[in-house]
Amino acid sequence: MTFPNPSAAFDRMLIMGNGGAGKTWLACRIAEQLHHPVVHLDDMHWEPGRYGIDRDRALRDEMVKAAAERDAWVMEGVYGQLANMVLNRTTTLIWIDLPEEECIANIKLRGIQGGESQTQFDGLLKWVAEYRSRMNNWNSFETHARLFSVFSRPKFLLSSREAVTDFTGRLSTSIVEAIDERAQISE
Repeated sequence: MTFPNPSAAFDRMLIMGNGGAGKTWLACRIAEQLHHPVVHLDDMHWEPGRYGIDRDRALRDEMVKAAAERDAWVMEGVYGQLANMVLNRTTTLIWIDLPEEECIANIKLRGIQGGESQTQFDGLLKWVAEYRSRMNNWNSFETHARLFSVFSRPKFLLSSREAVTDFTGRLSTSIVEAIDERAQISE
């Protein structure tokens, strides 16, 4: 896994994948290393404090576009339609593609969140299990694969928990090396 020059490639990183894949975990680790803000697409998609209630689409889209216009960010989410909206501003794309069983196990570990009911939680588990079988759906393996294949800038496909963890370690090394190189240039 070779990283491009962090000075430009890591300005605006987008992480996509199934629910429970570890997108938020990875986004927070990357943002911490790069000192970038994290943009959670869930926060824009859902009404604040009202899990399961979609935000008005026009407002949601406006919020996503405004976030994408910032100079630096690490954005994460399952929403292929929103990812598609920001791809032209994305400098590096990361797709976490773990088996559904691992995603479901992760969701069960974190438990019910954000005011969701047991019925909603069960629905989420079912929805995550259907990631590869959903067709003609923005929030599916099919769409994520298409977005990944057309993205022409640096991109990474992480297909195991080990690959995700390894990515953060290698990124950290790449950032330190880039900082050292800049320091030597300016001396």
